[in-house]
Amino acid sequence: MIDTQELAQKIDHTNVARDATTLDIEKLCREAQEYGFRNVCVTPTQTALASKLLKNSSVGVCTVIGFPFGVQTPDSKAFEVEDAIKNGADELDMVLNLGALHSGDENLVYHDIRKVVVAAGGKTVKVILETGLLKREEKARACHIAEKAGAHFVKTSTGIGTSGATVEDVKLMKENIKPQMEIKAAGGIRDLETALSMIDAGATRLGTSSGTQIMKEIS
Repeated sequence: MIDTQELAQKIDHTNVARDATTLDIEKLCREAQEYGFRNVCVTPTQTALASKLLKNSSVGVCTVIGFPFGVQTPDSKAFEVEDAIKNGADELDMVLNLGALHSGDENLVYHDIRKVVVAAGGKTVKVILETGLLKREEKARACHIAEKAGAHFVKTSTGIGTSGATVEDVKLMKENIKPQMEIKAAGGIRDLETALSMIDAGATRLGTSSGTQIMKEIS
């Protein structure tokens, strides 16, 4: 059984709601510090606030890029990254260009991710595949492109798509990346059992808005 601290360090405590208020983000950051989570994950608008609130803590700040649909141009996403880093982001979760992937335009998918990786300047980049909208072969192809482009993680979902993380998808992603690349499972992870099943399947990070509930279960 995973211990409490180890589990906490796998969690990105998340609130990317479009109507999240200052009070909501203050609560998120308090909880992240209380439980020792790896990061909070917030929208670009809330990144500076989260960074300020967590300045003297061990909790990092993750923000989303090209969220939630991934339809921005590569240059737009790169600008979002630069702005996010200025505002204190430590990690960046970018949404894949699904239309380009469906169209077979692997060059665009690659350059879209690569622009973000370069703009990140070494900071951790996770590529959100939105697996619920992809065929099995597209999921595998997306993993290969993300790896080639230099991303550090592939991530299952935005959490607001048609479906969230599944054990089957995490296992498929694990089979299609090199050992040094990691997986973030996100979407629908609301209890300890689900969290542990994702870790057992190969996820090294969990994106969830239910971090506190999960930690209460393990405690």
